[in-house]
Amino acid sequence: MLPDVAHCKKLVAELNENGISNHYIHAAAREDISLEGLHQATKLEKTELGYGLALGIIVGGLAGLSAGLAAVMLPPAGLELDSKLVLITTTVIGTIFGIAVSTLVASDIPNHELNNFQDRIYQGEILLIVDMPSGQIEPVKALIYDHHPEVKIGVLKNPRKPLPGQV
Repeated sequence: MLPDVAHCKKLVAELNENGISNHYIHAAAREDISLEGLHQATKLEKTELGYGLALGIIVGGLAGLSAGLAAVMLPPAGLELDSKLVLITTTVIGTIFGIAVSTLVASDIPNHELNNFQDRIYQGEILLIVDMPSGQIEPVKALIYDHHPEVKIGVLKNPRKPLPGQV
């Protein structure tokens, strides 16, 4: 968490100088605060969209498969069904429906991993998300604290694996 956009831009420049690409740095702030010149956090990072999509695929696919199994096991009288075609079709349709519904719902739900930061974001602070491998967290934290003691750092999720040649 940074107190304002100026501090955020300065920190991003320092991270860039130390080999961390803007591709892995995202900023989030209150809607009335301009983050021009910064790589803004995406809808996927700010909402539950990622979790919703995964859940939609699983639940929708299972619902479609269940409907297909019911249709194959209990076909309407006098109707012969191609079992494979019915199972594939209902599973695909269920998956598509699950994705559509979950996208509509999850895209408006704030990311639960950012709950601890919401109050400070509403107060005008800037959340800077840096996606990095776990082995590189401590050196980068030290770099940040050396130049920006005002920064509040929190670690979320399982960090990604290092990319070749990257800090």
